[in-house]
Amino acid sequence: MKYKIIFSIIFVIILINYFLYINYDFKSIVITSLMTTKSHQYIARLLYSDSTIKNVMNNNRIISSNSSNYNLINIIDTNDLFEVKKIYKKHFRGYIAILNNPGNVHLEVSKDIGKSGELITSLYKRSKASVIINGGGFYDPEFESNGAFPHGVVIVNHSVVSYYSDLVVDGGFIGFNDDNKLILKKTDCNEATKIYRDALEFGPFLIVDGVPSKVIGNGGYGYAPRTAIGQTRDGKVIFLVIDGRMPSSVGASMKDMIDLFLEYDVVNAANLDGGSSSELLVNGKIINKVVGGGSTGLRKMPSFWVYKVE
Repeated sequence: MKYKIIFSIIFVIILINYFLYINYDFKSIVITSLMTTKSHQYIARLLYSDSTIKNVMNNNRIISSNSSNYNLINIIDTNDLFEVKKIYKKHFRGYIAILNNPGNVHLEVSKDIGKSGELITSLYKRSKASVIINGGGFYDPEFESNGAFPHGVVIVNHSVVSYYSDLVVDGGFIGFNDDNKLILKKTDCNEATKIYRDALEFGPFLIVDGVPSKVIGNGGYGYAPRTAIGQTRDGKVIFLVIDGRMPSSVGASMKDMIDLFLEYDVVNAANLDGGSSSELLVNGKIINKVVGGGSTGLRKMPSFWVYKVE
């Protein structure tokens, strides 16, 4: 309880920083940033009425297409190289990993999925993947879960490895087919196992077939640490991780993420779990500034996207 109160105070202070960094409606920033955390929505309800929250959320949302056309992607280069670059913007910092061979991108799940999540550092010891980011969301009441239960369907090698509950955010399936092309699609579990070799459910979709999703207001997700995945027209896979909730990097909006992907000619892109879950590991080391829980600052999570050179 003490940890929860301290974290809440810090979070409100950082929201004030948002207002100082970003010329935007303070009320919308506060409500959307708090409501997207799931664990700290109670702060928004202490500050504003339910009708005000509902009105703000309705005026800040994302409208995206239901599915992508993988034929727009023409994979050219399949060497195993990758590049990680730092990102410096006005109100956030982060990293972009450019992965040349989409065939090396796979979805990994906790070794004890359904019982416990896994730390990203533990997964690295098992997989030795060169680049790892966190995957989809998970059941996390009061910010105290062990990351055992992913929201939505998780598919590995065309098989369902977890189906705990329905998707709890906008979006749908995010994953790769057997031709190593990223497909974004709202569909059912049975069809998904036929389409995808590896996939999870999350969102929202940010870019579909080269067309940015329509962002109304700030998109309804506020400003926060972010993780996202995309693919360029020539097949390269992009991992994007943004730091947030700190004075040096208040966090990114969904519009910020879309703009970053467009800079790299990404045709399909989707948001992954963010906030305290946003983690980027490169060659065995965490390189972003994680704001998560636990004694190490890292969180146990059920799913991860990895770039593994065979």
